[in-house]
Amino acid sequence: MAIRFTEEYPEINGAFSFEVTKILFSDRSPYQKIEIVETTHLGRVLLIDNLVMFTERDEYVYHEMIAHVPLYTHPRPEKVLIIGGGDGGTVRECVRHQVVQQVDLVEIDEMVSQACLQYVPSLASKLLSEKVNCYFQDGVEYVRNTREKYDVIIIDSTDPVSVGEGLFTREFYRNCYQILNEDGLLVAQSEFPPWAPELVRGIAKKLKAIFPRVFFYQAHIPTYPSGHWAFGMGSKKYHPINDFQARRYEANQLTYRYYNRDIHQGAFALPTFFRELVDAE
Repeated sequence: MAIRFTEEYPEINGAFSFEVTKILFSDRSPYQKIEIVETTHLGRVLLIDNLVMFTERDEYVYHEMIAHVPLYTHPRPEKVLIIGGGDGGTVRECVRHQVVQQVDLVEIDEMVSQACLQYVPSLASKLLSEKVNCYFQDGVEYVRNTREKYDVIIIDSTDPVSVGEGLFTREFYRNCYQILNEDGLLVAQSEFPPWAPELVRGIAKKLKAIFPRVFFYQAHIPTYPSGHWAFGMGSKKYHPINDFQARRYEANQLTYRYYNRDIHQGAFALPTFFRELVDAE
């Protein structure tokens, strides 16, 4: 018998609800409650602490936009660090680029990756790629202590609560800056502007305190709160539109479901209210 899952949206005193036909995985790690469920229309869904992390129906939007935008901005993104993203979706998109030689994934909760490898291999299977090193540890500590240097850092975090809280601090962004190469850049998922403006404004303020060039872009993800999602880019050198790697984009001949060269440019054309948020002093 089907049951109904509801994610509460306290920002608007609302909710998002859908039918669950089967609970495939349910357990509690030392950090959080993790579930993978089968649904009627959304495919398999990863839930962490009763929040939707992805649905098979639209996960490609988030993962393509958080990965391909920075990878087609940097001219040679050979070495990539992903903080969070234990489901493997961002890794999957990164290793599609031939220029990417190494992806280091730092995920605090190994149970997320193991569950997704078993139940959602369409996302997680590339965690086993020869290009990928998985480190199951605290991302905050990793960037504070590592001696590695990266071309691109992708912060594929949960919301700024519980285990994800430390990935939204100025100190964390500063440590990321230090382990980027001299022309490196960072992209961080930056929450939902319509319903969480203070969060978005805070991320913008912190990135601008660290990086000489900061840009925000957006994507439309139906099963995320408000359906309107933000990404913040901190860059030491490159401009996401002026330095778009058109030749490599054409030569790669990759297929995408959401991302394309027009979306790459258009995603930086922000609505007025969003522009005012990230431009506020």
